[in-house]
This record gives sequence, C-alpha cells and structure tokens, in this order.
Amino acid sequence: MSTLPDPRAEYTHRLAAREADAARAARADDLAVRARQALVATAAMLAWVAFWARAISAWWLAVPAAVFVVLAIVHGRVVRRRRIAERRVAFYARGLARLDHRWAGQGVAGDAFLDHEHPYAADLDLFGAGSLFELLCTARTRAGEATLAGWLLAPAASDVIAARQEAVRELAPRLDLREDLALLGDEIRSGVHPERLAAWGAEPFHGAHTGVRVMVALLAVAGVVTLSLWVAAVAGALPFVLVFLADVAVALPLRRRVLHVVRAADLPGHELALLSDLLARIEREPLSSPRLAALRAGLETGGAPPSDRIARLRRLVNLLDARRNQVFALVSYPLFWGTQFAFAIEAWRAGSGQAVAGWFAAVGEFEALCSLAGYAWENPDDPFPVIVSADGAARFDGEGLGHPLLPQESNVRNDVRLAAGGDEAGGPAVLVVSGSNMSGKSTLLRTVGVNAVLALAGAPVRADRLHLTPLAIGATLRIQDSLQGGRSRFYAEVTRLRTIVDLAQGAPPALFLLDELLNGTNSHDRRVGAEALVGGLVGRGAIGLVTTHDLALADIADALGARAANVHFEDHIEDGRMVFDFRCRPGTVTKSNALELMRSVGLDV
Repeated sequence: MSTLPDPRAEYTHRLAAREADAARAARADDLAVRARQALVATAAMLAWVAFWARAISAWWLAVPAAVFVVLAIVHGRVVRRRRIAERRVAFYARGLARLDHRWAGQGVAGDAFLDHEHPYAADLDLFGAGSLFELLCTARTRAGEATLAGWLLAPAASDVIAARQEAVRELAPRLDLREDLALLGDEIRSGVHPERLAAWGAEPFHGAHTGVRVMVALLAVAGVVTLSLWVAAVAGALPFVLVFLADVAVALPLRRRVLHVVRAADLPGHELALLSDLLARIEREPLSSPRLAALRAGLETGGAPPSDRIARLRRLVNLLDARRNQVFALVSYPLFWGTQFAFAIEAWRAGSGQAVAGWFAAVGEFEALCSLAGYAWENPDDPFPVIVSADGAARFDGEGLGHPLLPQESNVRNDVRLAAGGDEAGGPAVLVVSGSNMSGKSTLLRTVGVNAVLALAGAPVRADRLHLTPLAIGATLRIQDSLQGGRSRFYAEVTRLRTIVDLAQGAPPALFLLDELLNGTNSHDRRVGAEALVGGLVGRGAIGLVTTHDLALADIADALGARAANVHFEDHIEDGRMVFDFRCRPGTVTKSNALELMRSVGLDV
C-alpha cells in the first residue's frame, strides 16, 4: 500500500494553510495602509500647529517623517508577503483544478509551440486550451515551457527515457520544491529574456588585458594619494593635475569599450539576479538520480555554483551604479571607478558568460522534469511505461488504456496490442477500427497516440500497463484544407501520408494513426489506395490503427492476413437516443447510425 499522501487531501490541507497566511497578510496590509493614512493626517495637523498656530517647533515634523519612512519599509515587506501568499494559494488552487478536471483554459496553452505541419502535434491536441501541454505544464519560465514542448514533439531514445523516469520518480513527492519553483518562476517569466541574456553572454570580449587593468588601478591609487596630499596641504595641486591628465590620456581610448560594457550590463545584471534565486533553490535541493545530479553538476562554472557567480555580478553592477551618486561622482573619475568596474564586469562575462545559456537550459530541463513529476504525483495510479527493445521491431502493448484529457469517471479503458509483422503473441501490426459516428474510433487513436507521446517523453501513462518500443509517431486526425495555401483536404491528407511513409523508412519504426483514411475520394480509389498504403507501411515494419465508417475498407484486414485485425465500436437506441459504451470489440461493425443521427436533429430522411 502506498505511503504517499493523497493528492487531493494534501492540496486541500495546504490550500487552507496558504489561504490563512494570505488572509493574515491582507489584514496586515490594510492595517499598514490605515496607519500611513493616519500618519499623514497627524503630520498635516502638526504642520498646521507649527506653521499657522506657531504653537510648536517645526522640528516636530521630523518625528512623523521618520516614522513614515520606517512604515513605508515595513509596508513594502507586508505587500510582498501578501503577494507571495496569494501566489502560493494560486499554486494549490491550480492543483485542485487539475484533480477536479477544471483546468482547461486556466494554464499555459503553449500555442506558440503548435506547428500544423508537425506529424502529430495538432492531431493529438498537444497544444492549445484543454491540451496535453496545458495539463502537464507547471513550468514558470520560458525555458521550462520550451523544454517540455520539445519533449512532447520529439520522442526520446530509450536511455534518455529511463533517465527521465528515474528523475521524475525522485521529484514526484517534492511538493515543497515545486511550490517554491512556481513562486520564484512568476517573477522570472515577466522579467527575464533568456535569448537576450544568452546573446549578451556570448558577445565578443570588450574588456582590457591585464596590463591595462593594472595601469588603470595604479592611476586610481595615484589619484587618491595625490588628492589626499593636496587636501592635507602636504603637496601642491601639480601632482594631482598631472595624474588627472594621465587619467584623461588613458580614459579616452578606452571610453567606447567602457560605455558599451556599462550600457550592456545593466539589464543582464538585473535579470540574472532574478534567475539567481531560482538557481539557488535548485542548488539547495538534495538530488541523487544520475540525470538530476548531472544537471546540477553541469550548472557549476569554474567549480562555483551559478548563484554565487551571479551574486558576484550583482555586487559588481551595484558598485558600478554607485558612480551615479552625485556626491560620489566628484571622486569617482580620478578613481577610474566606472572603468575599473566595467572591466571587472567584462572579466566576469568572459569567465561565466558562455555558461548563461547552459544555466537556462538546465533550469528548463529541471522545470520540465518537475512538470512530469507533478503529473505523476497527482495521478498515482498511472504507471510508468516499460520501454522494451525488440531488435528494431515495433511494438505497442497496452492494457486498460485511457485518455489523460478525459475525466477519470467517464474514461472508458480499452486494450491495444500491436506488433510489427503480425505476431500471434504480440498482436497484429495494424488494427482496422470500424464503427458508427461518435462511437469512439477517433478517441481510441488519440488515446494510443497521447499515451505514446507521454511514454516517449518520460512521463507516466493513463493505462493499467504499457510496454512499447521507441516509435516515430504520425497521425491524420486533424487534417484540414487551406484556402490561403490553395490546398484541399484530400491534398493535405496525402501530403501528411507522404510524411508518415517517410517516417516508416527511418528509425525508430513508425506508429501510424490514420483517421477515416482517404475520405476525400471515391470509394474505388479509396479502397485501392488505402490497401496499398497500409500494406506498404506494414511492410516497412510500421504498426498502427486505421479508422473507417466505410465497411468496404474493413476488407484491408483480410488482404493483410495475420498482420491485421478488425475491431469495432457499437451503439444502440435507448429511449429514442443514441447510446455508446465506447468498448472496443473484435470484428467488423454490422450497422451504421448515420440516418438515426440525422433524424435525431430533426432532418427528414
């Protein structure tokens, strides 16, 4: 029996605690606002007494002014605490929404990753409102979203899948970690641009060599010494003036480089400071699985963790900004303050800048693994699939397969067994699925496809058991015509079929999911074309499913012999309406519901 807490009970308990924290923070915020309002009123009254009634000294106004400064600092902290508490509430509210199947449209849809030319992304509802990506994605950085999307779009190799599974198992119970990452990632999402930071880190070197930096430092020391001697009346102004002129002679040739570094460093310094908090949280987490340990080891540059290196950059940028102080600016020039810290920042970039892209990649992978871990924790009954090696022969053997985007209570499970070449023990290479409209044919294809995507990304699957080999997936469930592209639906379909045939010629072997195959042509051409196409795919070692409501296409199974089998979905009339049980049965369907459906909506047929 599992010792892990029940996801719903744990989410509910934590949500109540976070809501209580948010309520306390809200009360403190309201109290601070009223206190500031009262303080302003008190200051106004004191001002009247001091300046109009002249009953007290105007110095009394310093008291509310000092209190106001302190109160403003305290209020700022209260506001931040309230914002953090509200974000924590939102994290657990989203978790309960997923468990209650109320998540569609509330998360990150990932529309930017949808490519309609991809062989299965649109067909399997990977992106968009209510998509698999929206269900899975808890990443709060663009790097995390892009990494997760990449995993869904490109099946991984067996060893990579195994490493991800082990990492996901380790991360699944770490709810505190996922809460903290979500909280820190909110600020990074709005304030960090990974591409811009990576480009800054990879820029050519704009600093100065060691000899120039030493000379600048010596001139700065000389400037301090001569200025001190002048002020102390130990020496005249001449030594300082000579050093100042030397400063000018050295600074002018360096001016362009210094200005470039100063202008370029401000924004990266701020953005990397935000990333530093997220990296520091990852660094604190004890990690043991090989993939997670390798991720953390890869973050270190020169033996130091990235949060420490970024903290040094933050200090350098803050010191550089000190020259903007009007008082300090008077002495910053003879100290070569801007030049020295500009070169120090550039030296930091030369040593660590190339690692910035790697930091984002590591954070992205960590967040993607945490997204899969969150899904695994929220769905403890979903097992990890077994990736098997069949000497290059395709195999998909699933029991109790369900669709993860459907509610559990209405999710009808079916078994699907496929093996390349047709194997009596492993199943046929292709299933020809017949049945009436709305009976569940397309849902079965999507169920097989989505579970294959999850399995090959390293995630748990919605099944009782799933064994499969690495597969290249191709589908034709959402083929559409294009007015702008001048393409008919039939042409779009045959173009996609060409892509799937090309997949079947490579490695790994293909899993094809063909819905209403060649529906846009006449019956004779459809039957001949479908039989040749499916036979060719099976002959190349591919496995898959083909749906049809044209019973003539069910004969494909007879033509392929042991390499194919017919299955079907049924329906029946109950109290004047169509009823479906969504159970996949052996054999070919014996009736159609098209006329009944037309009559049910009032058509006179």
